[in-house]
Amino acid sequence: MKKTLMASVLMAASAMPAYAEDPMAVNVARLSMDVANTIAKATIDACREKGIPISVTVVDRNGIPQVQMRDTIAPPVSYSISAKKAYTAVMFNVKGSQLGDRANSPLQTMGEGLAFMAGSAPIQAGGKLYGAVGVSGAPDGMDDEACAIKGIESVQDDLEMM
Repeated sequence: MKKTLMASVLMAASAMPAYAEDPMAVNVARLSMDVANTIAKATIDACREKGIPISVTVVDRNGIPQVQMRDTIAPPVSYSISAKKAYTAVMFNVKGSQLGDRANSPLQTMGEGLAFMAGSAPIQAGGKLYGAVGVSGAPDGMDDEACAIKGIESVQDDLEMM
């Protein structure tokens, strides 16, 4: 009887799928403060070349600001708008210009600080999402977005090597 019971237990255990244990910790790729600062400064420089004073926000992958800058004569309201654009880009992992169709969705009215408009881009490299850049101040969001992309490009090659 004991042998039969033991054989049944062993057969039942071997029939169960084997799962790897979940890790107890997760490694998350993050930008250093210096790299986030480089992206922000390069973004402002790209818009200055076009004669556009802007505000820029670089957020980490959780949407938390790492760097915020406002050019000397950028409109004060551009500061908070750039943060909302960056937050939205990282939450949806796409450029702001790809989110315009969601502007009339219920998400816009939920008070989550989202901005479904052009002017932001996620920071991606090596299959990893590092964060996003949001820009505000240009008359057209596509100019904001072009500057955000230039800021990311200033560190893209180095991020790809990590």
